[in-house]
Amino acid sequence: MKLYNTLTRKKEEFVPLEPGKVKMYVCGPTVYNYIHIGNARPYVVFDTVRRYLEYKGYDVTYIQNFTDVDDKIIKKANEEHSTMSKIANRYITEAFTDADGLNVKRATHHPRVTEEMDGIIDMIQTLIDKGYAYVHDGTVYYDTKKFKDYGKLSKKKLDELIEGASERVELDEAKKNPTDFVLWKPFKPGEPKWQSPWGEGRPGWHIECSVMAKKYLGDTIDIHCGGEDLIFPHHENEIAQSEAATGKQFSKYWLHNAYIMVDNVKMSKSLGNFFTVREIAAEFPYDVIRFFILNGHYRSPLNFSRELLQASQNGLDRIKNCNSDLLHYIENSTGNITDSENEMKAETEKYVKQFENAMDDDFNTADAITAIYELVKSINKNIKDGKMSKEFAELEMKTLTDLTECLGINKEKEAIKDSDKSEIEALIAQRTEAKKNKDFAKADAIRDKLSQMGITIKDTRQGVQWFRS
Repeated sequence: MKLYNTLTRKKEEFVPLEPGKVKMYVCGPTVYNYIHIGNARPYVVFDTVRRYLEYKGYDVTYIQNFTDVDDKIIKKANEEHSTMSKIANRYITEAFTDADGLNVKRATHHPRVTEEMDGIIDMIQTLIDKGYAYVHDGTVYYDTKKFKDYGKLSKKKLDELIEGASERVELDEAKKNPTDFVLWKPFKPGEPKWQSPWGEGRPGWHIECSVMAKKYLGDTIDIHCGGEDLIFPHHENEIAQSEAATGKQFSKYWLHNAYIMVDNVKMSKSLGNFFTVREIAAEFPYDVIRFFILNGHYRSPLNFSRELLQASQNGLDRIKNCNSDLLHYIENSTGNITDSENEMKAETEKYVKQFENAMDDDFNTADAITAIYELVKSINKNIKDGKMSKEFAELEMKTLTDLTECLGINKEKEAIKDSDKSEIEALIAQRTEAKKNKDFAKADAIRDKLSQMGITIKDTRQGVQWFRS
């Protein structure tokens, strides 16, 4: 299995630090609003990476944090005459609602910054003690010139960054270098605060993830993930902090997803093309949103539009229809695998191999979905031929289930309540009786009534099949 490592800018064979185990850290959202479609991409992409690693037999420890102390959260709390804690708790709950809708598995741990202050203060003190950080009037800065590898992830040169920063931003007289960043900031009225050796205050953004990754995964981790907008400065600064503090490589592999564009323009609140997942889910089901995200390679920009979401819904319906037809076939068939079906198994295994080859090549979910479509096409043909044994049909179902679950794809149609099911089945029985009596007008009228109820029926060799349209 090969993955593209942002650190080396090339695909590399994945070799975990410990055989059979993978330690993953994914930067989570800052919780002051509903997650937007841009947030949803790393949620879905790296959940799928985790699922595939587990499919391959790895024991994955998966950490995704919540940043619950931040200028934006404080601003939101002040606007609503609330508290930072209440705002963060509300939007963590909402983030979980959207993540559950997107079928994102819960992380092994979801640490929150406000619960990690002791570790944050300890790491900052370590950096001061080792000469990588300095204090000025209650603010602690990281000295970027002290870390010789600064810029190795983003491929930026420190001297050029310093020169560029001097031209771009107002100089902070307290900083030794314009590129130095804040590890701890002093308390301001109206803001939350914690006690530290440098006075009351709160942490800078970058130190938080270094501390949480170390606490839950150790000094060195296998895979660190996030959006490409985090490469610099956030992930660059994480490396500088972590490796200076521990003297060890922070992460062996770095994975970054590309942006989501909206009608070929980068999403931005100022442009009015900013959409939350909740807003989109009011028009398209969550499972369609996930399927849409997986239809593009994670390192390529993904264009968001309602037309593309509709195309994704049509594609997902192909899989759901196949699953429904196959389930109906299994319920109405008998028999064990025949000799000829044993030979047909090679066809199914070919699609599994096609799927795995795609995922082994830097998690190419777009090509993996193509393999699922090929499997669906083959299953549909076998159903139409009507010659599958029950045992072979069950084998086909297991394969379809394994591959869709690996991507977190929902292949089930919307469930129907038992009370509705009884009414539908009674109408289908009346239609069957009408057809038997050659009362085709009545049979057609019942079909029309079912259609108005949102129910599609199909006459198959195995009997009448029905499902919600």
